[in-house]
Amino acid sequence: MRDAPINLRALQEQRDLIDHAAQLLGKNRSDFMLEAACDKARAVVLDQVFFALDADRYKQFTKLLDAPPAGNVGMARLLSVKAPWKTATAKR
Repeated sequence: MRDAPINLRALQEQRDLIDHAAQLLGKNRSDFMLEAACDKARAVVLDQVFFALDADRYKQFTKLLDAPPAGNVGMARLLSVKAPWKTATAKR
């Protein structure tokens, strides 16, 4: 059960837009706004360039960065495909 209130003020037009979008998704205003706010919050957190690690985790992190990449069949297949503009059948 949700027990932490979040209150905000909005223009009538903003509320109407939010209500319309929520209705299109079959959600109520609160669920729609909470989901949208959490999506944005996750994106902001994930976009952070700086993050702190203790010494042990830093060692683990740099070890992963320094390790050779694991085999990736999909990437190998993608890189083997010639670009359409580099094929003999491409029109000029």
